[in-house]
Amino acid sequence: MPQKIVLAYSGGLDTSVILKWLANEYGCPVIAYSADIGQDEDWDKVRDKGLATGAEKVVISDLKKEFVRDFIFPAFRANALYEGAYLLGTSLARPLIAKEQVRIAEAEGADTVSHGATGKGNDQVRFELSYLALNPNLHIIAPWRVWDLTSRTRLVAYAEKHGIPVPATNKRYSSDANLLHISYEGDLLEDPWNEPEESMFQWTVSPEKAPDKPTYIELSFQAGNPVALDGEALEPLAMMVKLNQLGAANGIGRLDLVENRYVGMKSHGVYETPGGTILHIAHRALETITLDREVMAIRDSLVPGYSRLIYNGFWFSPEMQLLQRTMDDAQKPVNGVVRLKLYKGNCVAVGRKSDNSLYSHDFVTFEEDQVYDQGDATGFIRLNALRLRIQALQRKK
Repeated sequence: MPQKIVLAYSGGLDTSVILKWLANEYGCPVIAYSADIGQDEDWDKVRDKGLATGAEKVVISDLKKEFVRDFIFPAFRANALYEGAYLLGTSLARPLIAKEQVRIAEAEGADTVSHGATGKGNDQVRFELSYLALNPNLHIIAPWRVWDLTSRTRLVAYAEKHGIPVPATNKRYSSDANLLHISYEGDLLEDPWNEPEESMFQWTVSPEKAPDKPTYIELSFQAGNPVALDGEALEPLAMMVKLNQLGAANGIGRLDLVENRYVGMKSHGVYETPGGTILHIAHRALETITLDREVMAIRDSLVPGYSRLIYNGFWFSPEMQLLQRTMDDAQKPVNGVVRLKLYKGNCVAVGRKSDNSLYSHDFVTFEEDQVYDQGDATGFIRLNALRLRIQALQRKK
């Protein structure tokens, strides 16, 4: 039996019921822990509700700076995209939440951690792989996999029985928000034929209603990280907040996606990732002039595997550490400025420059030049065609 439990707690219906259930089921102190990673939340209400629901203590950790600096920016240095589209907003947050939960458990002398992820989703895997990687001695309780409260009706009945406030009106969609994105699942989205309702979106203005005049910005990078916006130096958190504001105001970053969950099923989700979309496009544009062709090809070949590791919950694995070192090493020359045009849901790179650019006007110009002998191409082409010529001669025998 556990002696003390640290629960990852949001203050919503599910984790409030879990908090009461843990205390009743195991009869031990439960610490409710909430991670502030940029979601819009009244943390005083979360604290008060946790204590009223039976928590021995409520810990609210401000992880916003760490989230951007140590999780979002490293992934964007690597151009992480799951299945070619998803910018991994939820996936990047879970290992950080788990890391802080383990730290609190160790500091508070708890022997058990718990979470509110269901047995159908990816988050149970992400949380628990992180727990086990960071402290395998901790016990794990996943209520959704062991209790009999298997429907919303039963959750509400349990809440009413134990005096847990139930919202009079409940959100139609399941959503997750942080500094990188807001995600939506459930309700109408369970049918992938259905178009998302405009009223669902919480962050971005509709592209149709975005300003009729384009917004131009300049984003500066050092070693693959954004460091200044329109010439103003910004710390990572301030940078992310500002890019989100710019992207949301211009209707940028909406994505409708059917993805493959790690547990085996397909899932239809909709995402808003305004600042992340701008950052990804700008970073790729700068790489086109600063990265060597073969280095880029090798790096790009690693991106799908790197992204799957994040999506599947292996942030703290040795293979992830190896790949991150490789990605970061490739970013050393990615310094410079990208000019971007933001307009009605689109983000387009319209200019890029760097002191260490590999783009050479002297070589590429269509005008007369003194540095490139076009005659050299004859031997280059014939050598590349040698195996083709041999095959053609063989066929004629």
